[in-house]
Amino acid sequence: MALVPYEEGGGWTARQLHSPWATFHFASRTIRLQQDWRRLGVAAVVWDAAVVLCAYLEMEGIDLRDRSVIELGAGTGLLGIVVTLLGKGFFCEPCPPVPLGARVTITDRAAALELLEANVQANLPPELRPRAVVKELTWGKDLDNFSPGAFDFILGADIVYLEETFAELLQTLEHLCSERTVILLSCRIRYERDLKFLRMLRERFSVSEVHYDSSKDVHIYKAQRGSRKDDL
Repeated sequence: MALVPYEEGGGWTARQLHSPWATFHFASRTIRLQQDWRRLGVAAVVWDAAVVLCAYLEMEGIDLRDRSVIELGAGTGLLGIVVTLLGKGFFCEPCPPVPLGARVTITDRAAALELLEANVQANLPPELRPRAVVKELTWGKDLDNFSPGAFDFILGADIVYLEETFAELLQTLEHLCSERTVILLSCRIRYERDLKFLRMLRERFSVSEVHYDSSKDVHIYKAQRGSRKDDL
């Protein structure tokens, strides 16, 4: 099911979706991602919300070193790859050296994992590959495989679009986050149901809009438990 209706073979958006590759430049590296719209649909193309969130993390200089990060609904893996690159740390002395790089868990449903893993392996240098783990996560169903409250950041790009998944997504966010966790959701508000999710999110978290990209019509929302509004 496509997030945005489009005519088969028509216009730039359709060409972008059907292109077998998408190329980006973040964290001083060129990232080249394989896409496969015909086989996997929305899970196998790069959406603007992912690009905007990557740019936001880089432009704001958010410190991801030695942080535990999980991405939900990763699709092609652009965001998780960029987070791993941006979270690259240094080694401390005295010996033994201690890596300070981000620990990134990149998740999606089982059908998307093969393409996701291939993109992650192809775009990370060998020394960073152990810092990024691709793992299956179906919202609301695989939560026992993830330690409660174990993540400093929870990230999602264009994952709010199917109303039937809202309750499971909220359940997953609540399981994964602690009082210190920062949730960043990058969204294009297309339908009334998207606003409904934001209302549901505000019932359980303190939510604020931290960025809006008018050129792509993408909003970034930050959410935390209770009334906390920590700086990133």
